[in-house]
Amino acid sequence: MHSTLKDFYKNKKVLITGHTGFKGSWMSILLNSLGAEISGYALNPPTKPSLYEVAKIDKIVNSYIADIRDYDALHGFLHKINPDIVIHMAAQPIVRESYRIPVETYSINVMGTVNILEACRNTQSVRAIVNITTDKCYENREWYWGYRENEPMGGFDPYSNSKGCSELVTSAYRTSYFNPVDYNQHMVGIASARAGNVIGGGDWANDRLIPDFIRAISKGEKVKIRSPYAIRPWQHVLEPLTGYLILAERLYFRGDYFSQGWNFGPDDKDAKNVEWIIKKICDFWGNDASYEIDSTTHLHEANYLKLDCSKAKTELNWEPKWDITKTLKSIVEWNKAYANGEDMRMYSLMQIEDYYNSF
Repeated sequence: MHSTLKDFYKNKKVLITGHTGFKGSWMSILLNSLGAEISGYALNPPTKPSLYEVAKIDKIVNSYIADIRDYDALHGFLHKINPDIVIHMAAQPIVRESYRIPVETYSINVMGTVNILEACRNTQSVRAIVNITTDKCYENREWYWGYRENEPMGGFDPYSNSKGCSELVTSAYRTSYFNPVDYNQHMVGIASARAGNVIGGGDWANDRLIPDFIRAISKGEKVKIRSPYAIRPWQHVLEPLTGYLILAERLYFRGDYFSQGWNFGPDDKDAKNVEWIIKKICDFWGNDASYEIDSTTHLHEANYLKLDCSKAKTELNWEPKWDITKTLKSIVEWNKAYANGEDMRMYSLMQIEDYYNSF
């Protein structure tokens, strides 16, 4: 798969919005390994430390630090770099933060999507657009089967709902300006991509289970976990990123057919509850790592959420490769390598190679 992607992405001009974030930094490293010409548009890294800084992403990306809400700056950057492919990842991605700053969350996640799609509409070089949203965009009914791409959009909290709105914006631009019926005229494919709880080394975000846990045990502290029985579709970051890249390639050649919404989630067996995840990390970490249940009252978060990825498996020939045990082990190994002062871009590349050897 890695060699197949390399054949396509070598020398392709790819714009990543949100390249300074966790997923955007991994995408930058991955695309660099494929030989792409990468540009990035984002704010400064949202955490310190950040994968962007420790992996020296600025050495491999034409980086432009600006706000996705600034349409003139965004359009000017696209006009300057003339990308072939746009992968939109810039977002306010934290559920609990969205309760604190709902207006900013909607502004970034909804109007940011409008701005990037409008800028693409006015940049002739663009052939493929992938808008990255979330599994939380669906109207969550807490049922035990996976949500399919044709399920209604919803979202209980401002973050989840804003991503549902981003999906609706994408649909409106697709029907209004990039309609598959008129593909031979505009030659642009546009799709949205929904992933589960994406985890991996280099994530230092606040109010995320594994980063919070890694921070605590690195200091020799006992971590508190909320919602211990909440089940999430955990997956290593390389799983959906590979799906996004396969999708972008298909859009580039057959935008008339692949311009849809797509799910990229783990297998059902890897949907584990929070306490199971933490116990497994404790086992891998060793050194008496431990946790306790936080009994205080918390804001609403979904208890059960799962994706049906049958369409991606059938139409894109994509499927998960690392199970949850391998994923958690790789995260512990990444963080221990960081603590030992290793070259983290090279270490991330080593994990990418290990991942693609699974194909």
